[in-house]
Amino acid sequence: MIKVMIAGFTGAMGQKAIRLVQNTKNLQMVAGFAPSAKNPDPKKYGLNSNVKIFHRLDDVKTDANIWIDFTLPSAVYDDTKFAIQHHICPVIGTSGMSADQMKSLQKLSEKEHVGGVIAPNFGLSAVLLMKFAQMAAKYFPDVEIIEMHHGDKADAPSGTALNTAQLIDKVRPRHEQGAKHPIESLKGVRGGDYHGIRIHSVRLPGYIAHEQVLFGGPGEALTIRQDSFDRGSFMKGVKIASLKVTKLDHVVVGLENLL
Repeated sequence: MIKVMIAGFTGAMGQKAIRLVQNTKNLQMVAGFAPSAKNPDPKKYGLNSNVKIFHRLDDVKTDANIWIDFTLPSAVYDDTKFAIQHHICPVIGTSGMSADQMKSLQKLSEKEHVGGVIAPNFGLSAVLLMKFAQMAAKYFPDVEIIEMHHGDKADAPSGTALNTAQLIDKVRPRHEQGAKHPIESLKGVRGGDYHGIRIHSVRLPGYIAHEQVLFGGPGEALTIRQDSFDRGSFMKGVKIASLKVTKLDHVVVGLENLL
């Protein structure tokens, strides 16, 4: 039996993760962590009486094998570092960490021989979008990314959009894309710039998680789009990661590493 701790268990994604664990053979929730969960009685949160509840990171004491994290960008680095230091395999769905932070965690995991997964997106359609976009970028180097999320998303661009840009940047031919110095009558209208790849972030109520990658070439265009209409769609990837992460000996970035 794989024992699971869920950080951010009171949030929308945390609640989905609870149901996933409850409905998956070989997974058992043994602890929950959330700063807002100041009542130590697990029954107050609809959990089994043997689940330990923590609201301070420094107080966490658990025999969990894996740490599923759906918290906040401001907390996820410390959470992940804590998990690795205590030999709990992290399964991280929270975005917002910098490249330097992820490299630091990977280095720490190699030192501690602790496996982990940091996933920009747990949706299988999003993972495939990133793979297809990287394939297309070899032939269509002119590209822009539009990502659309719910109004409560704390970071921009999304981890998925940034990872998409990074994957594209690894393979696309180097050249000058578009106007070198576009005239912006409205500052910032061209979006963020990652090595010449423009990223545009939309935040609106009614959306969940969506991304499209637009490629342009002489006389033709290609659009690759992914839509997540329900947060439950991410749980397939969380399940895959949870069942495989303990077999790793270091932290990997991207669910595709486990597929």
